[in-house]
Amino acid sequence: MNKGIYNHPWFVYIAECKDKTLYTGVALDAKKRIKVHNTTNRCRYTRFRKPLKLAYQEACANHHLALIREQEVKSFKKDKKLELIGIWRGRVVVERACLENT
Repeated sequence: MNKGIYNHPWFVYIAECKDKTLYTGVALDAKKRIKVHNTTNRCRYTRFRKPLKLAYQEACANHHLALIREQEVKSFKKDKKLELIGIWRGRVVVERACLENT
């Protein structure tokens, strides 16, 4: 992978699976990544939970900060993840710690 891409903005995303579980990941383009989840079997967790829908995405300044935020979001209970999804769907602008660290 091109090292230059690690310094571009990355996204933390939450996908809602067919069985209503939530999958959290990072990608340069969250919408494109959801398409990959839906058309390949590379990800073991989502393999049998298709189709996935993009439920939430959050921009981070770079890959490193996106990975840190991903781990934070993964540690949230489902209720807190659903709260994030609700805020994002309502398009309320929320300041994110990973953008403040640039």
